[in-house]
Amino acid sequence: MTIEIKVPALPESVADATVAKWYKQVGDTVKRDENLVDLETDKVMLEVPALVDGILTAIDAPEGSVVESDALLGIVTEGAIEPASAEAIPVQAGSEASSQVIPVSESALAPAQASSTPQVAGASSSASDVLSPSVRRLVGEAGVETAHIQGTGKNGRLLKTDVLSAMQSDGIQAVMPPDREQRVPMSRLRMRVAERLMQAKHSTAMLTTFNEIDMKSVMNLRAQYKDLFMKTHDTKLGFMSFFVKATVEALKRYPTINASIDGQDIIYHNYFDIGVAVSSPRGLVVPVIRNVDQLSMADIENAIIDYATKAKNNQLSLEEMTGGTFTITNGGVFGSMLSTPILNPPQCGILGMHNIVERPVVVDGEIVVRPVMYVALSYDHQLVDGRESVGFLVTIKQLLEDPARILLGL
Repeated sequence: MTIEIKVPALPESVADATVAKWYKQVGDTVKRDENLVDLETDKVMLEVPALVDGILTAIDAPEGSVVESDALLGIVTEGAIEPASAEAIPVQAGSEASSQVIPVSESALAPAQASSTPQVAGASSSASDVLSPSVRRLVGEAGVETAHIQGTGKNGRLLKTDVLSAMQSDGIQAVMPPDREQRVPMSRLRMRVAERLMQAKHSTAMLTTFNEIDMKSVMNLRAQYKDLFMKTHDTKLGFMSFFVKATVEALKRYPTINASIDGQDIIYHNYFDIGVAVSSPRGLVVPVIRNVDQLSMADIENAIIDYATKAKNNQLSLEEMTGGTFTITNGGVFGSMLSTPILNPPQCGILGMHNIVERPVVVDGEIVVRPVMYVALSYDHQLVDGRESVGFLVTIKQLLEDPARILLGL
């Protein structure tokens, strides 16, 4: 019995998807619920699992194909095929030999021999099976031992950056390709990011205002309670929860910055769904923490950790990245001193955090050294006035320089 593997129903906001990666080849055995193929949309990665145990007998949408909802991806023949049988398996659809059949031999069905991926130096067959062509070429040229390299890709898959990092730590010089240029297609996420950035550039009157925050009080508070916080809540006390809490309080005082424009109307949001930008192998993504005003600092820290883990493993759902009334991005984790973050339409504001650096400041008439962070608020001047934007950042500055204000609502 043959089972068709089809594209799952895509959300209304997603028109199509790109076939990013097949994990099985024609003739490979598959197990029920095993991921067969990844589909990349402009927002999330979708996994398409096998519906039954059997053999992948056809691939109708090869990697790079653009597919829509309910499109045929491939075919799985249910049940085991005897190794000695000469039953035929169709060649991948769309090829010149699509009308031909290939007899299934015992060697074609043996899992250890089914992969067409060549072995690389120091890699086991299971490790080499998940190497992309570029990674396989890199480890082959440099003779890198892959068994001890920790992969950061999906399901622990080795990425090119993993290999390059390992080579750098071992003092191995990467072999650069002879080509002076390399042309590769944009990922769906990168195309969507580019589209959104251009939309923000052309549809908003974006301005940015800046301020600086003396982080000494927050850092002292973290140092005093971090162990007890970990013991009580089983999570680390980070800077983000302080900023998220301060942001919500500032948005309550300046509700226009939490609003959005819809035609000639202003929509005031009486809830606080805060997007927090996190890095993923596909690029920067912005999952949304819902109803932040109702969460504790431990809840916020756990939500951020959960989203960061999901982003790293390409497991964020479309619902987790949809909506949001305001965004916070932290370029400081990459060493950024100052930046002008770009709006995420239809939101009217985005807060940019940066690295903490010891700087000379004047306190009570004396020059002292304090840990200082520069912060930036980009806002849509169509809706938000300068007075509101400056007041918003001053509020965050006051709350973080005296964290007791957050608890007291002062």
